[in-house]
Amino acid sequence: MANRKTIKEKVYRIDNEKYLQEKALEEGVKVLDNGVIMKQLEIGYGEKCPTPGGIVYVHYTGRLIDGTVFDSTEGDQLPALFMVRDLIMGWQIALTRMHEGDRYEVTIPAKWAYGPKKMEGIPAWSTLIFDIKLVKIER
Repeated sequence: MANRKTIKEKVYRIDNEKYLQEKALEEGVKVLDNGVIMKQLEIGYGEKCPTPGGIVYVHYTGRLIDGTVFDSTEGDQLPALFMVRDLIMGWQIALTRMHEGDRYEVTIPAKWAYGPKKMEGIPAWSTLIFDIKLVKIER
């Protein structure tokens, strides 16, 4: 018989997959071929998108499907600075489609986030939802 932890993990994974299916049906979202879901919240002013080797400044809030916030730049005066290729694949997929000034809600399936790995504040097989504002493309 499976132990409680294994059953709980399976239920959590199913709940996350169900969330993705329901999110894909919402008005105004775009489901990319790889399953990442993007909803534009603000239209930017930039003409170019970052490349995987690019450096970007972003403000963001990351949360789980239950609304739990696990990371955020909210309250920080300065945006976070990242090299695009150093981020999880879901962020790379989203950022390379965004322009300076764009703000999106990005829903990332577990396979493009941390998959079976647990991270601090993030259970294994978590769908991650980010509100991302691309402030500036450095290069």
